[in-house]
Amino acid sequence: QVQLVESGGGLVQAGGSLRLSCAASGGIFRVYDMAWYRQAPGKQRELVAGIRSGGSTNYEDSVKGRFSNSRDDAKNMVYLQMNSLKPDDTAVYYCNAEVSSTIDYIPRLYWGQGTQVTVSS
Repeated sequence: QVQLVESGGGLVQAGGSLRLSCAASGGIFRVYDMAWYRQAPGKQRELVAGIRSGGSTNYEDSVKGRFSNSRDDAKNMVYLQMNSLKPDDTAVYYCNAEVSSTIDYIPRLYWGQGTQVTVSS
């Protein structure tokens, strides 16, 4: 069964950096578009950064120039490099990917369990 597992979250001071990783595993045939979302307490989940299977990226306005999204298709992984972090970046960060498995080859959307990022002022 396909699973997404995030790692790399933690506590960092404002201005610091973190690198999140997300690994897809479990009978994968192909990974298509991948993305990072975040959800802060009392707020809706929002798209932070996306990366298509061809490598093109898009970013939420508040993270442009600070966050960088990349992927390693050989490892079925996606990364989010977060620099110049601000307290407003505090949230649970979720990985999201469209994946087809070797069971039926039908693309489906999967979510990771989330990783907490806390930025102190």
